[in-house]
Amino acid sequence: MLGDIVWEAISWFFPSYLRCRNNGNCSLVFLVSGTKLCCSTKMKSGFRNWSDTRVFLSVFREGSTLAASRKLKVSQPTVARRIDVLERETGLTLFERGTHGVKPTPEALRLVPLAEAIETSVLEFADCAKELTSTQPIRITAYSANFSARMIEIVNEFSAVNQDVAFEFLSSVRALDLMAGEADIALRLARTDPDPDLICRKISTARWSLFGSRNYADKFGLPGSTNDLAGHQFVTFQRDDVPNVFHEWLTNHVEPDQIVMSFTELKLMHAAIRSGQGLGISNVKLVETDMSFIRCFDEIPELAVPHLMLISPEAYRRPEVRAFVKFFAPRYAAIYK
Repeated sequence: MLGDIVWEAISWFFPSYLRCRNNGNCSLVFLVSGTKLCCSTKMKSGFRNWSDTRVFLSVFREGSTLAASRKLKVSQPTVARRIDVLERETGLTLFERGTHGVKPTPEALRLVPLAEAIETSVLEFADCAKELTSTQPIRITAYSANFSARMIEIVNEFSAVNQDVAFEFLSSVRALDLMAGEADIALRLARTDPDPDLICRKISTARWSLFGSRNYADKFGLPGSTNDLAGHQFVTFQRDDVPNVFHEWLTNHVEPDQIVMSFTELKLMHAAIRSGQGLGISNVKLVETDMSFIRCFDEIPELAVPHLMLISPEAYRRPEVRAFVKFFAPRYAAIYK
């Protein structure tokens, strides 16, 4: 509808008729004067300055060229000159001049809603351009354990040299939909192939092993291999909305009554391991700096999985997102290699 109004405005500002070529196909449109150009007394030149519609509207709304000049913050002669030019280009008398201001002609009244449509389009254009160039927060989603001190340190290093870039951290067990715009970047374990439309960077290989505490070791000792799990007790992590890979590994290697506690939050399971309640599976890199964790044996090969940085294509078009990915991926990989 707005496009039709703007097209009608162009037709009015160009008092000529439209001729279609190519066998009536109006995809090719030419402006053709109703009379010979050299003999036209209606229009000396074409309408060329879109900003004159702004001057036209201001004079119409304010009631005089002087009041319009104050509104537009330009001189009164400039406003009067632009109205003269617009009248000459359109071939229309738009205002009747008087000692107390101006009065719009019937032609001007017909043009006002069309000029306002142009004004609306220009304002929408400016708002859209501003939105496209404004810096939005980079939204990163991951499981809470991924937002470790070392990960945040990398983000802080980037922020120190890119102070206009903000971040939003979305801690979620559920895998947020990047293609639907729920987040811009995801740090995710790839137990299945990711969406091929996502930009993908492998940032590490996540590895797991069995851990206990000094208190547990002093009381019960620690198993030296997966063949020595009999007689020990275990704590586990399981919930309905994520793959229960580690719990399934335990149930395949120990008796059900050996699992004494089950948690839906990783931090709670880690607290149980620290307090000596049982042995538990944890990410090797995640707890390697925590002296209260003692690794029982080498990494469990079948639990290793690629750790990916996934980026939505729409977000990746933003220069600050591309810069962050380039900065973050190799530094994170260096820590967790």
